[in-house]
Amino acid sequence: MTTADFRLEHDFLGEREIPNQAYYGIQTLRALENFAITGIPLSSEPLFVRALAFVKKAAALANHELGVLPADIAQGIAAACDRVAAGEFNDHFPTDMIQGGAGTSVNMNANEVIANVALEIMGHQKGEYQFCHPNNHVNCSQSTNDAYPTAFRIALSLKLVSYSEGLGELAEAFAAKGDEFRDVLKMGRTQLQDAVPMSMGDEFRAFATNLREELSRIEDSRRLISEINMGATAIGTGVNAPNGYAELVTRHLSTISSLELLLAGDLFEATYDTGAYVQLSGVLKRTAVKLSKICNDLRLLSSGPRCGFNEINLPAQQPGSSIMPGKVNPVIPEVVNQTAYYVIGADLTVTMAAEAGQLQLNVMEPVISFALFTSISYMSNACRTLREKCVVGITANREHAAELVYGSVGIVTQLNPLLGYEASAGIAKEALKTGKSVHDIAVTERGLLTQKKWDEIFTFENLIRPDFIQ
Repeated sequence: MTTADFRLEHDFLGEREIPNQAYYGIQTLRALENFAITGIPLSSEPLFVRALAFVKKAAALANHELGVLPADIAQGIAAACDRVAAGEFNDHFPTDMIQGGAGTSVNMNANEVIANVALEIMGHQKGEYQFCHPNNHVNCSQSTNDAYPTAFRIALSLKLVSYSEGLGELAEAFAAKGDEFRDVLKMGRTQLQDAVPMSMGDEFRAFATNLREELSRIEDSRRLISEINMGATAIGTGVNAPNGYAELVTRHLSTISSLELLLAGDLFEATYDTGAYVQLSGVLKRTAVKLSKICNDLRLLSSGPRCGFNEINLPAQQPGSSIMPGKVNPVIPEVVNQTAYYVIGADLTVTMAAEAGQLQLNVMEPVISFALFTSISYMSNACRTLREKCVVGITANREHAAELVYGSVGIVTQLNPLLGYEASAGIAKEALKTGKSVHDIAVTERGLLTQKKWDEIFTFENLIRPDFIQ
């Protein structure tokens, strides 16, 4: 490149050459040099970029209404924000997701890009900041300490919408299988031992119920993160912001984002508090734990095919071994298990980062944002993958599952009301010792009940919805 391919920018640390095609500026360049941590840029979270543009546009509109930003600059910033929010400049947000400075580099990345886009809209060149300055104009009445967390919360709220949809669709897929398997008899198990009979439909409907519970927890978390601290500026005093700005910018931001945002009642507390993130992270962890448990069950129920439970068949997605011909593994539940482990670990990261806040600010918010953004993305992907590549294609081995029930010692529990616990325990003991069936011992050998009574007790309906029979 020649010198004509660069522009010279300065900050209070000195001067640097910036590529002319770049819309970011000197502070973004310093961040690129200082924070080569994850290799995952801010642009990988387009909703965060979009939310930053929302914040900057709302600030520009509020500042103009309050007389602290000229109309032409405010209009230029607002127009630039619209283009940034539309994703036109995502490639110009290269800062690493994990960084020092409490998110200052992210905030300045947004300020610089929006300023340079606004300059071009206004008929100027990039870097001619005397006409629209990243700090003086785009960041007017703001600090990283209110702009960054506000954008973060908006992005989280938007991201949770698609995650909730994916989780809901997965729950519905399990519910559909519950309807499909409603007439499949199988043995229930506790502590990996035979328990009592049940319907496979009830088992799969329970999976659906288990996941549906999480949807309301997600909405609770969205309500918590809807409280923002715009107007707090540095620590909550509102320094450098005009009177009435906090309320006005919040109203503008609610309109722009189409979210019901609420200005925090205590801006000092809201500027350092990360409790809402801990709550959301806990919800993600809770769902991950539930989802992983369900995947454990799917792996067990499909184990075999000849030497395991073999009650269900998972769709075959790929050969399972480089040495064992014909082996097919439950790879989809396995990958969801591993995703859950990541999310569970990320929750600990959020917990430690939230605890690390000191005095009027928590500088660890970038790693909190990274942990929550990745967890939501990974959980969304896991829900979609499990639904599309596993759940919808599950089939039941009906005859085999029923044979396991009638060959099980566990069905002796149905005889307790009629024969009493002691007599039933004696039948179970002999069945386990001899390998004889409960039916042969109770009906044929001991004559403890008639075949008619046996048939009454051991109907499909009575096994899955037992009546009290004496």
